[in-house]
Parts: sequence; structure tokens; C-alpha cells
Amino acid sequence: MKIVCVGAGSMAEAMIHGWVNKRILKPDDIAVMNKSDLERLEFLRDEYGVHIVEAEKTELTNANFVLLAMKPKDLAAALAPIKEKFSPGTVILSIVAGVSIGAIQKHAGDLAVARAMPNTSARVGKSATGVAWNKQVTLEKQHELRELLSSIGTVTVVKEEQLDAVTAVAGSGPAYLYFMAEAMAEAAVAQGLSKEDAAKLVRQTFSGAADMLQSGGFAELRQKVTSPNGTTAAGIAMLEQRQFKQIVGDCVQAACLRSQALGREFD
Repeated sequence: MKIVCVGAGSMAEAMIHGWVNKRILKPDDIAVMNKSDLERLEFLRDEYGVHIVEAEKTELTNANFVLLAMKPKDLAAALAPIKEKFSPGTVILSIVAGVSIGAIQKHAGDLAVARAMPNTSARVGKSATGVAWNKQVTLEKQHELRELLSSIGTVTVVKEEQLDAVTAVAGSGPAYLYFMAEAMAEAAVAQGLSKEDAAKLVRQTFSGAADMLQSGGFAELRQKVTSPNGTTAAGIAMLEQRQFKQIVGDCVQAACLRSQALGREFD
């Protein structure tokens, strides 16, 4: 299986790291290209042993999958000079937020296209990835896509119209948790802890809670920690008073709407 990554940012690197680390792909089977940043491509080559796409771009013709990993505004310009290189059996795997399968086909041709939304936890093999594909993606290619994406975490197959929600929850979700961790650490310092101790405690709290989440319902786990009239109950009461769930809901909705807007901007 050979794959070409068009775009070489942090998400592409996280996926490359997962594929190589899990030995799903050999470094020789991965090629990278981007618009103009040769230094970035050389870093990926030196770090992971992948190839840089040559001037003739024969790597694109021989690729089983072409990963689109650029910003939505750059997609059309990136596809224009390379779309003639794609083979009929090539599968486009896009991780470009908001841009529909139909819009990708408009610029790449009538090919098999899958859209996926992983997150940067792919780097440690723990991405939560949603994926959708069109009818041209055969059962064999669906299996290969699942294999590629499951090597960097969990995979959930969804309808394409659900990918905006996946983007808002899973794609952007790690940043929300990091922001909450940042806030908790700052609050701990305000209550007298050192920055080092606060960071250590918050990191382990998140890590332990993440493991616990794998074996119980969310509300059930919260209730087990929340003794009546205890410290946790006091904290939860304040979150409820400040409409924490509404804030999170608004956060996810804003991200979802932005994903939809990115698609419209591209179209």
C-alpha cells in the first residue's frame, strides 16, 4: 500500500507517525509534498524516512491513497497541478475540514473519495476519527481505510453530513480539554499550589479520568465521585449555576457551524 500526503502539517505528521510506529506502512511507502516548504518536507524525510515527491510526481500515479491535508482555502490550488497524475484506482482521503466529497470530486475528478476527521492524538495512537466515503470506495478499500485510520486510534464510520459534528467534537475536542486543563492548573495555583505541582496533578487527573471513561457511563462516573454535600458536589453546583453544559453545547455548535461555513467558502 502506497500513500502520498499532499500537505505536510502537524496532522499529516501525526498520521505518518502512527502509520510508521504501528508498522501499518513502511517509510518507503509514504511520500510527502506541499506547496513550497521544502524545509518541512526534509524534516519529515529525515525524521520518519519518508520520500519527498519528485518533480515528475510519479509517486501520485502509483499511489493507492492520496491524503489531502491542507487548509480548505488551499485545496483547489493544490489539486489543479496534480489531478491529472491520479490513477483511476486512486482513493482520495481528505482530512480537510468542511469540504464535501462532491466539492473534492469537482476539483480532483470522479474518483473514490473518503473524508476523515482525526485529531492530533493520532501521534500517540489515540485519535478519535470519524470517516465517510462515497460509493466508489470499494469494500476492499473500505477495509484498507479502516486499517489505516485504526492504526492511529479508534474509527467511527458516519454519514458525510455528520462529519461537521465529528469535527466539532473529536477534531477540535482535544483543544477544549487542554483549555480546561489550563484553567484547572491556573485555579490550583490561585489556591496556593506551585505551577509544577498543579500541572502534575491536573495531568494525572485527566489521564486517570480518561481511563475510567472506557469502562462506565459518563453520568454514572460523575455521580460516583459526587458525594452529597461534599467538595465535588460544591464544584459541580457552581458549574451548573454557570450553565457549564450550555457553554459546552455552544462551543460545539460554534465549531460545527464553522466547519459548515468552511465548506460553503470552498464551494
